[in-house]
Amino acid sequence: MMDLKEENPRALELRISRGFNLASFNPHGISTFIDRDDTVYLFVVNHPEFKNTVEIFKFEEEENSLLHLKTIKHELLPSVNDIIAVGPAHFYATNDHYFSDPFLKYLETYLNLHWANVVYYSPDEVKVVAEGFDAANGINISPDKKYIYVADILAHEIHVLEKHPNMNLTQLKVLKLDTLVDNLSIDPSSGDIFVGCHPNGQKLFVYDPNNPPSSEVLRIQNILSEKPTVTTVYANNGSVLQGSSVASVYDRKLLIGTLYHRALYCEL
Repeated sequence: MMDLKEENPRALELRISRGFNLASFNPHGISTFIDRDDTVYLFVVNHPEFKNTVEIFKFEEEENSLLHLKTIKHELLPSVNDIIAVGPAHFYATNDHYFSDPFLKYLETYLNLHWANVVYYSPDEVKVVAEGFDAANGINISPDKKYIYVADILAHEIHVLEKHPNMNLTQLKVLKLDTLVDNLSIDPSSGDIFVGCHPNGQKLFVYDPNNPPSSEVLRIQNILSEKPTVTTVYANNGSVLQGSSVASVYDRKLLIGTLYHRALYCEL
């Protein structure tokens, strides 16, 4: 956890309640939901022993700890990448592959099947609400809760989907970019989308310390308009930051995360 209201914010590891299996905890995408009574729920995509679960925690602010409430597994969540919480036990999640088996995943990508999807989960209903992606990755929601944004990393696209009262989604538009789009964050004050990107995907998977993967953060303004404004907020050749995957902004403070390197704190 980082408090960006502090003058010199520092990362603090949160304690997790007893009984939760920390040894196999392998967190991926995360999201928070604040309930009407101000309870903060943290949703975490987890890959324990290469499986796929979603863990729900309650944030205990006074103790800076997480109380584990629930583990969710479902056949429609075979390869979960990211998640956006829309209720205390309700969320949209991206599956970056249709299969969970590593060999079938490889085959799916090789054959370019476009079988990745978005799933809506609630205690009462679980359903596929969008499909046909190369590799559905980051997911987020507009500040007015009307639109869901999905990054399709291999297609270099961001999809804008309209959310309906029954939680189904319909595609409104696709924004094409010339970089691999990983995770999406929303500036709560403006609604702008900040995207962690990989300008050269090859370098991510074939790592060379003498030629490391570079980093790029894009800002997208007015994505619903005919001509959204796309600007580069941060770019580096890997000498400072390698493999940027996410960038969160709050009050002109930017936190950039990476796949396997480190995080960078910037003031805009």
